[in-house]
Amino acid sequence: MNTVTQTMLYRQALINYANKKGVTKAAIRYKTNRQYIYRWLKRYDGTLQSLADKSHRPHHHPNEHTAEELKLIADMRKRNMNAGLVVFWVKLRQRGYTRSVTGLYRILRRQGQMAVKPPNPKYVAKPYEQMQFPGQRVQIDVKFVPEVCMVGDVKGKKFYQYTAIDEYSRFRYLEAFEEHSTYSSAIFLEHLIKKFPFKIQCVQTDNGSEFTKSLGNTEKPTPTLFEARLKQCGINHKLIKPYTPRHNGKVERSHRKDNEYFYATHTFYSFEDFKKQLAVHSRKYNNFPMRPLNWKSPADYLFSFLSNGEVF
Repeated sequence: MNTVTQTMLYRQALINYANKKGVTKAAIRYKTNRQYIYRWLKRYDGTLQSLADKSHRPHHHPNEHTAEELKLIADMRKRNMNAGLVVFWVKLRQRGYTRSVTGLYRILRRQGQMAVKPPNPKYVAKPYEQMQFPGQRVQIDVKFVPEVCMVGDVKGKKFYQYTAIDEYSRFRYLEAFEEHSTYSSAIFLEHLIKKFPFKIQCVQTDNGSEFTKSLGNTEKPTPTLFEARLKQCGINHKLIKPYTPRHNGKVERSHRKDNEYFYATHTFYSFEDFKKQLAVHSRKYNNFPMRPLNWKSPADYLFSFLSNGEVF
């Protein structure tokens, strides 16, 4: 939308008076100089818009980029399309560019030469291997009990929750420990074998030192007590990819639920108190319906499978 200002109307009246009475009389009448009238007479084409002010922005600046610098930027951008602002600026400085990084930013924005960021490669998860029967694979992990749950004489101490979850039925076994070591892991494994009502074929853990020495400094690590006990029982040991806890997703998710429904609302006055409360929480978990199990509890889902006559 074209805007008509008072200045434009003033100039039109000045030009009309000059055309009738002459430039000199118009300059006296409107208290201006002759050069001003001649300039607007030359620009006037019969429309008010021709009397509007043009941009006062200068056409040139004494510190503007030279043609050589603009060519250097354009040539470098062709070879470094994905380079970010700072990286691109450093590369230009290595070739004699002396402008600031903010000055380079304005030029790149003005000429549409900002970096073209390539899309990040999408993570494609491998299809999950569905378990066919209980004990086919059991995930084991250790959870550090939050310090805020410790009160009284045990405040400042460390308790640990060892967790084993059957991938097929989601049936869990929890046990409390005061020590986080391969000895505790071996003891937990012995108790787990006795508690689970089915034979365990494979155990999956992360690469923690309480399970394995695979990430140690030695080239040929010796088996830990936990690994030795697994071998003695004829149970396969599967290690997940280092620093990838999502591969142990079922036990990790169950630990998140423990935080929400157990540790967020419970406190412990002694280790025995922690063991008793953890046992109650474990029974509740195994008897609570779950959507992945068609709204059956892990205990009911496991019982339904075992009642079909399968022997493990």
